[in-house]
Amino acid sequence: MNATADSERIAKRLSRAGVCSRREAERWIAEGRISVDGKRISEPGTLVTAASDIRVDGKPVGAPQETRLWRYHKPAGLICSNRDPEGRPTIFERLPKGLPRVMTVGRLDYDSEGLLLLTNDGELARRLELPSTGWVRRYRVRLFGAPTEDDIAKLAKGITADGVAYDSIDAAIDSSKGSNTWMTVGLREGKNREVRKVFAHLGYPVNRLIRIAYGPFQLGKLPRGGVEEVPRRVLRDQLGTGSKDGNADRRRK
Repeated sequence: MNATADSERIAKRLSRAGVCSRREAERWIAEGRISVDGKRISEPGTLVTAASDIRVDGKPVGAPQETRLWRYHKPAGLICSNRDPEGRPTIFERLPKGLPRVMTVGRLDYDSEGLLLLTNDGELARRLELPSTGWVRRYRVRLFGAPTEDDIAKLAKGITADGVAYDSIDAAIDSSKGSNTWMTVGLREGKNREVRKVFAHLGYPVNRLIRIAYGPFQLGKLPRGGVEEVPRRVLRDQLGTGSKDGNADRRRK
């Protein structure tokens, strides 16, 4: 099929429909699990339209869902994955029943806690994860030791740890008690275990990490393990979206 105004790549379509992420779609295609109009496909760049009969494991894929976003208070001791080779519990095993299939916007590691955004739209997740979005991820961090003003200045300029360059990180000391210091930390990149790695590099191991904000979305008083949907109006205001059908919310009122 040649590209047209109403066509899109199959991986993108599956992601928008909330079936899987683009990365998962590419893996499923390689495994021969996806067919279009009765033919098994092998290329993630395959183009489809609204009229295409798309199936995963023989089951039809519905139309793209209305975009939705949830705030989730992730407890420590859970991984952000559908399954874990080590058998550790995952967030998807603990989410309330009744949620549609959701994916995470970025991740929090096993030992970290706090705000994790969930969405049924893989394209939105991908968009919000990009550093170019410019959203600050803000954390409350407890570490062993007391960083100096020089340490904080190094973070603000950007730092290289174990061969990885990290952009500017805002850090401020909130309080100290005994051998522990609480800090508020803000960053825009969100590389893998970034906060833990940069402070370990400076000699201050992190022993607790709580994400309190992701861009305009706040953890607030959401209880540990709690899930709360972001209102569609707020989603539209913050992202210029909130619905695959721009009139959907108005029709509900």
